Amino acid sequence: MRERKKERTRLAIQEEALRLFARDGYENTTVKQIAVAAQVSERTFFRYFPTKEDVVAWDALDLSFAERFRAQPATLGAFEAVQTTLKDTFTDLSPAEQRRLRERLTLMTSVPPLRAMLLDQLIGTGQAIARLVADRTGTDPGDPAVRALVGAVVGAAFAAVLAVSEHPDTDFATLLGETLDRLPAIDTVG
Repeated sequence: MRERKKERTRLAIQEEALRLFARDGYENTTVKQIAVAAQVSERTFFRYFPTKEDVVAWDALDLSFAERFRAQPATLGAFEAVQTTLKDTFTDLSPAEQRRLRERLTLMTSVPPLRAMLLDQLIGTGQAIARLVADRTGTDPGDPAVRALVGAVVGAAFAAVLAVSEHPDTDFATLLGETLDRLPAIDTVG
């Protein structure tokens, strides 16, 4: 229950930050303004988000992705398990979550300090997926086949991110699914 309260607070702060960024611009919005709008102290803001950039970068999808991936049937190859998990994870987002995702992606591709965070996030996500694939297949995360599979998936996700930033009305889940579907059969792991 405490974790849910923390997540609600994080989400409320992020919602207000995104609203202010859309209205006033990212650079023109201060942490103090975000805290006031979210009805929290600046100290509370920093307890949840170490920096203003982190309020844009945060999402709760990592844990959901890992749980969903581990629940995929053993009969699926590694690529198909990753593909299905990604599609399910993003398709299950509520309309509000999809809107927030589009807003965050647009900000992360258009604001230079956030672009660097996006790259770090993609690298971190790739490493996390590589560990999951390695666990599933009994290989090492550094195995070239694992890296190739993960690189293709992260590349597809990045292509979808760029497309959404150029066309903000695009449905990210649909675009990501279509992009993953177009990848050649690269499931050489497992």
